[in-house]
Amino acid sequence: MRVAVPCEGRQVAVHFGHAAQFAFFDADPESGEIASEETVDAPRHQPGLLPQWLAERGAEVVLAGGMGSRARELFEKYGIKVRVGAREDDPKRVVEDYLKGTLSTDDNPCDH
Repeated sequence: MRVAVPCEGRQVAVHFGHAAQFAFFDADPESGEIASEETVDAPRHQPGLLPQWLAERGAEVVLAGGMGSRARELFEKYGIKVRVGAREDDPKRVVEDYLKGTLSTDDNPCDH
């Protein structure tokens, strides 16, 4: 499973569409182990671009702080699962918690 997390430095970005980078984690959902991690600079912000860009990079799950409804609809189109409201500072911890089924999420701070 490939999980993508929008980042600002080494923290989960609050606003998905304005993230400077994305951390990609390749993980085994059965064992809960992360096999690899890479951080890639995000493309320049354009409405609707990120779901396709992440799909092309093999993302199956996106864990984010906040995300607008249009982006969530586009992720559905690409078959990518989305969880919003992640509040952890460390993207790797967010993925580890997701794999363990213990990811704590709050309300989606994006209302657009």
